[in-house]
Amino acid sequence: MVSANKIKVLCVDDSALIRSVMTEIINSQPDMTVVGTAADPLVGRDLIKVTNPDVLTLDVEMPRMDGLEFLEKLMRLRPMPVVMVSSLTERGSEIALRALELGAIDFVTKPRLGVRDGLLNYTELIANKIRAAASARLLPSRHAASARPAGENAPEALLRSPLLSTEKLIIIGASTGGTEAIREVLQPLPPDSPGIMIAQHMPAGFTRSFAQRLDGLCRITVKEAEHGERVLPGYAYIAPGGFHLSLARSGANYVAHLDQEPPVNRHRPSIDVLFDSAAKHAGKNAIGMILTGMGKDGAEGLLRMKRAGAHTLAQDEASCVVFGMPKEAIAIGAADEVAPLGEMARRVLTHLRTFGARTNRV
Repeated sequence: MVSANKIKVLCVDDSALIRSVMTEIINSQPDMTVVGTAADPLVGRDLIKVTNPDVLTLDVEMPRMDGLEFLEKLMRLRPMPVVMVSSLTERGSEIALRALELGAIDFVTKPRLGVRDGLLNYTELIANKIRAAASARLLPSRHAASARPAGENAPEALLRSPLLSTEKLIIIGASTGGTEAIREVLQPLPPDSPGIMIAQHMPAGFTRSFAQRLDGLCRITVKEAEHGERVLPGYAYIAPGGFHLSLARSGANYVAHLDQEPPVNRHRPSIDVLFDSAAKHAGKNAIGMILTGMGKDGAEGLLRMKRAGAHTLAQDEASCVVFGMPKEAIAIGAADEVAPLGEMARRVLTHLRTFGARTNRV
């Protein structure tokens, strides 16, 4: 008999080894249990009806039906929290990002070598992702556009003041649910937006594909940050997985700084590291934004940005997949504004226009 308080997990993976290790990991946690395993999605579909799981872990490449096809059908017919299990390959990263677009909450990367020991080393990470998925809010699927907006639907140019677009910066932090949230913030921004720096909790090997995907959808240029490069208007720089990203100064210019110092709040990249550097080097010229995610990384950093004169925003509960980080930021008074995800870009543009109008009057 499964305790009513335990998170019920169904594991779907064609590898018997993965199913066994995932079962071992999940059952070792006091607050969750495996209620079934399946070697392919069709068996998994039947087990969902029988076991009524709280969370599904789903492999990507499987016989009879691949994970993406099954996920798309599942989210249409029987939406539920899903954590994808993906190989750490270029193709695997692209598929994992597509799964997040389709509604998966998060993903776990399979180690290339020593699969059993590798996954066991991820025990805490896997357990936390399952907990986050169990508490996540299932939002309507937001399918990304296939190309960057153009023509009459494109936003008008925002800033006709080169000084404003050079001096202002937009600093964003996100975690669980953040890949789609970041896309929704960046897509409406015009090509003359201020430089943007982003810390998204994501493992090494996935951020490059994430940046490339966004670059094809946005009017601004989106790329992985490189150490020492100048932060330019019209560009968004994403912290590479496994590296802290921070803002630095080189003379009159803003530059990106990357390092592999120890994790902060158990994360590298850490949002607090990025926010703290923005508070130090940009002050009132920065706009800080904290989006959906589990935990509290970024909350204190956003408060330090606010105290340094930055304008700060937090995503509201109703539009968050996981209302963890924004909740912590709001609780300590770090947010000047609390807004739905769909309003974030407009709020930023309004603030920039207001700031520009004040600057022009001066």
